[in-house]
Amino acid sequence: MNKVLNLLAENRPLVMGILNTTPDSFSDGGQYDSVSSAVDRASQMIAEGADMIDIGGESTRPGAEPVSVEEEVQRVIPVIQAIRRQSDIVISIDSSKPEVMKQAVIAGADMVNDVNALQAAGATAICAELDIPVCVMHMQGEPRTMQHNPQYINVVADIKYYLQQRIEACLAAGIRQENIMIDPGFGFGKTLEQNYSLLKHLDAFEELGCPVLVGISRKSMIGTVLGAEVEERVAGSVAAAVLAYTRGGRLFRVHDVKPTVDALRICSAMSVAE
Repeated sequence: MNKVLNLLAENRPLVMGILNTTPDSFSDGGQYDSVSSAVDRASQMIAEGADMIDIGGESTRPGAEPVSVEEEVQRVIPVIQAIRRQSDIVISIDSSKPEVMKQAVIAGADMVNDVNALQAAGATAICAELDIPVCVMHMQGEPRTMQHNPQYINVVADIKYYLQQRIEACLAAGIRQENIMIDPGFGFGKTLEQNYSLLKHLDAFEELGCPVLVGISRKSMIGTVLGAEVEERVAGSVAAAVLAYTRGGRLFRVHDVKPTVDALRICSAMSVAE
């Protein structure tokens, strides 16, 4: 069984540490854009209790510009190879490009995490061929424009319908049901109110029958409420993770691994108590 499925079978919250090998990501851009610094950061997150490391070579912050396949490959593949030489930690490739997905899995990645929900030509076919777990996320528009007046008839129902359609597309392409995870896409084409409506009603997505991944860490929905800069959003991010867990979140993509792991362990201890 794939390592990701083994983790999911443990039926506990899973923490995915964020590792951006980009110069322009909103929280940690430029901090881990060398192989050595990226590997050091991965090792730190593993020591702090991360179950997975999510490696991305293209920023998806609002207003971000796209990068070429070649540049993205240069940013992520050496890092994946270096981490894999040192650890058997689950590695996720955060990419929307089929070519990058394939090269990443060959290099040692265990799953694909795609903000574009495998909509690029050939993406579903590649993931079916590789027979790996995938996470499909909702995003309205694209990173450059997604925060320009996002609109929904009903944000929860609309996103749930979109994710159902993407699940069906994955299944039709030959991706196995057990290999599909979903992400409602906090901050990706949503207003502050819409983000909190998603958080409040996160349990609605459980009906789709796929594990729910939550990526709220340090985002503006935290900073706006707290009036806090990016590096001052740790407590708010942990609180959001705990709330998401109580509403069915299974995987948590975070910058601050140890405090999130600690908080979710307490949640787990209470959930199994008689």
